[in-house]
Amino acid sequence: MKRWILFLAAALAALLTLGCATLDEHERAWIFQPSDRAWGGSAALAQDMDDVWIDFSSKVTDAPARLHGLWLAADGPHAARAPVLLYLHGARWNVEGSAPRIRRMQELGFSVLAIDYRGFGKSTAGLPSEATAYEDARAAWDWLAARYPRRDRYIFGHSLGGAIAIDLAAQVDDERGTIVEGTFSSIPDVAGTMKWGWLQGSWLPAALITQRFESIKKVAKIHSPLLVVHGENDNLIASALGRKLYDAAQGRKQFLLVAGGSHFSTMSLGQAQYRQALAQLFSLH
Repeated sequence: MKRWILFLAAALAALLTLGCATLDEHERAWIFQPSDRAWGGSAALAQDMDDVWIDFSSKVTDAPARLHGLWLAADGPHAARAPVLLYLHGARWNVEGSAPRIRRMQELGFSVLAIDYRGFGKSTAGLPSEATAYEDARAAWDWLAARYPRRDRYIFGHSLGGAIAIDLAAQVDDERGTIVEGTFSSIPDVAGTMKWGWLQGSWLPAALITQRFESIKKVAKIHSPLLVVHGENDNLIASALGRKLYDAAQGRKQFLLVAGGSHFSTMSLGQAQYRQALAQLFSLH
């Protein structure tokens, strides 16, 4: 009888472990929605951007990793001295899907490196996780630092990429500034405010969420200026979550709410406001 009880306990433990592993995989797929596709005609806007390959050894997976990125150099007479921006995209689409925003950041005076996390596009295959996405961003940042050590470097993140940007900025001390758009305080906060959309069907209790992306606990560690941008009509991630993140920041900061901006149109509608905010907060003209 004692052996049977031990056997049953071991079997239940194994099932629980398997269940948790399966739940974790579903959660990662649900949050990242990794893809090798771009939306609409955005891929065409990336055709003349340069391909970049970043190889490193992953401590998270204990395996070689390769990231694919797009490089768009600044235009104009001062291109050689232009600040460099690491662009971190959000869920669902590959890096080519961000081509319109990449070009807008170039128009604002940056040379831009945009990357695909592992599991997206042409980067190493596999299901991404919070840990691997953070590691990918750091690898891309180190790549930029090695190649442009004398150029001012900035971090930008859109949506889920904003949480990855916040984590990176909290870890490094050589960034001149951080910009996040349409992002949030934490995944549990997002799940708690949404009925439909990106995290639709979010039945998972907050305590069981493993991919938490708790930017709210990291943003105070950022010592460079922080620009938090949100669209007034963002129905995917409530602007209140962007404001909550901004309120938790301790350093120089600015909150920009773009009238009429949705989760996808904020940068295009707010380009002039972006330019003004960059001048005020970062002295970029």
